[in-house]
Amino acid sequence: MKFRVTTVALLFLLFPLFSVAQSAYEDGEWFKFRVHYGLLNAGYASMQVNETHLNNKNIYHVVGKGWSTGAVNAFFKVRDNYETYIDKQNGLPYRFIRQIDEGGHTRDIQVDFNHSLKKAYVFDKKHNQSSTHTIPDNVQDMLSAFYYLRNDLNDNYLVSGKEYKLNMFYGDESYDFKLKFLGREVINTKFGKIATLKFRPYVLAGRVFEEKESLTFWVSDDKNKMPVKISAKLAVGSLDASLEEFKGLKHPLKIIMD
Repeated sequence: MKFRVTTVALLFLLFPLFSVAQSAYEDGEWFKFRVHYGLLNAGYASMQVNETHLNNKNIYHVVGKGWSTGAVNAFFKVRDNYETYIDKQNGLPYRFIRQIDEGGHTRDIQVDFNHSLKKAYVFDKKHNQSSTHTIPDNVQDMLSAFYYLRNDLNDNYLVSGKEYKLNMFYGDESYDFKLKFLGREVINTKFGKIATLKFRPYVLAGRVFEEKESLTFWVSDDKNKMPVKISAKLAVGSLDASLEEFKGLKHPLKIIMD
């Protein structure tokens, strides 16, 4: 059995839909998720927002980490680090870092974006190779997309069954990331009942996922648009991630009282 679904990568690829108007997050926001592979506690993932500067620009530096634990860690150790540097005004990424170690498979990639020139400069540190790629307008990386899309989840756009798209750069190419809004649902969490928005992104069926609609995720139906839960049917087994801890929310979290 291969635990080929990176805890952080799964989280960051699952939360797209939203554009920039009212900010849903701020400096100091932090999430921690518990990840289960079937009945096993597979590991954890975290995401942290820090306000800083890059090239004399005021930006958000977001760091996402994922790590395996317990029995999964014994046969497939995961230690992943993802970082993105996001413009505070328009939500576009300036830099993306992907450093992963998944069962001995390692990558160390840095991508610098020049949106005015529509170029992405990729540096593979492991192999000391550089390449340049043309990008479309408003392209996002897999981590910045989550934060970009949280910022304008306008109720006027949320039509049950409607599909949405986002330009995303991953690896060395851009592609259309699509997902469907499934509707609203109240779910039970360790914090109480939370009203959520439910989505289903389209993924590539085959080696990892059972079919193209194998993923479902939920975000809070409030100003935070906080990720709450993920469920995935894999080619072998299933994976679930749930919010374990959080702090630094910009807006009060709405808990439904019985």
